Amino acid sequence: MNTEKLWDIFCRVIDNHGDLGVCWRLASGLAARGQRVRLWVDEPGALRWMAPQAPSGVEVRRWTQPLQLEGLEVGDILVEAFGCEIPPEFLTAYARQCAAVGSLGLWLNLEYLSAEAFVARSHGLPSPVMSGPGTGLRKFFFYPGFTPATGGLLREPDLAARQAVFNRRAWLGQQGLAFQGERLISLFCYEPAALPELLAQLTGAPQPTRLLVTDGRAAAAVRACTLAQAADRNPQNLFGNLQISYLPALAQRDFDHLLWSCDLNFVRGEDSLVRALWAGKPLIWQIYPQSDGAHGPKLEAFLDLLDAPASLRAFHAVWNGLQQAALPALDPVPWQQSVHVVRERLLEQDDLVTQVIGFARINR
Repeated sequence: MNTEKLWDIFCRVIDNHGDLGVCWRLASGLAARGQRVRLWVDEPGALRWMAPQAPSGVEVRRWTQPLQLEGLEVGDILVEAFGCEIPPEFLTAYARQCAAVGSLGLWLNLEYLSAEAFVARSHGLPSPVMSGPGTGLRKFFFYPGFTPATGGLLREPDLAARQAVFNRRAWLGQQGLAFQGERLISLFCYEPAALPELLAQLTGAPQPTRLLVTDGRAAAAVRACTLAQAADRNPQNLFGNLQISYLPALAQRDFDHLLWSCDLNFVRGEDSLVRALWAGKPLIWQIYPQSDGAHGPKLEAFLDLLDAPASLRAFHAVWNGLQQAALPALDPVPWQQSVHVVRERLLEQDDLVTQVIGFARINR
């Protein structure tokens, strides 16, 4: 029986590229399992550096208004990423196609990642569409998550094998970084108020540290903090025992390599959080702040998942601006153990692509 389906994934880039990163990993994973994928995105330009080598089976289409649908084959399965709202003209064409063959279709609403309890209760629930251009279709809520009762996490089948043969010294050399055995810390963040404290802590630490700063907002934030000291100097500057290296924009695979290379990883958003978990190194997560404060309980749920020690909880609270206090000292040894235990448990669960294909097979 032919199990190949055509998936239409819709994604909007809001103010960062995490949503696009998740959708690209999903599209690539589906293609690697023999599916055809059409990724509709309003700002596809970031894929030039994020994913310079597109796999066969993935077609990227610009999400225009209205969509150009003339002569287009409507897919078998719709994926609405993070509530981006599929264009009505596409839903009309999809509903018409489903009605012609007597099918309810399959429309998946890919939700945001959370360790909160509602995820397991909500994952896989159907939502009949009662009005609008998609009337008569079925929408299902598909929640990524950290337990077997959820949709799982994105993970490539060869991830562990690639990690096993990874040579961090060689990779660092390819980035023009001469590794001298110093502690390596990656920084992928927004603009945390505690950033100056972190830099001061690393500057005064007895252990030499190289801070590998990712391109974009993290680099801008660090440069703003070090402007007075770094005026008219080379971008790689030595402040006490801290050396700062600014990285170019990294493709997804090289971002993985960065996380594998470092002794401690600062990450932000959701896609990089998952990649940091697979890296298996101590991590600090800057959660995306929400005006209604919903990020606070979401962060606490993740720390509960980690069974995080008090030092890790305290650092996260200050780093995320949820507590006004001095930034605690880095304490990576117990943090490492927390990540290791959760990572081993997650590796025993089916990954998200495996689950979404299985879900489609049952419900299509």
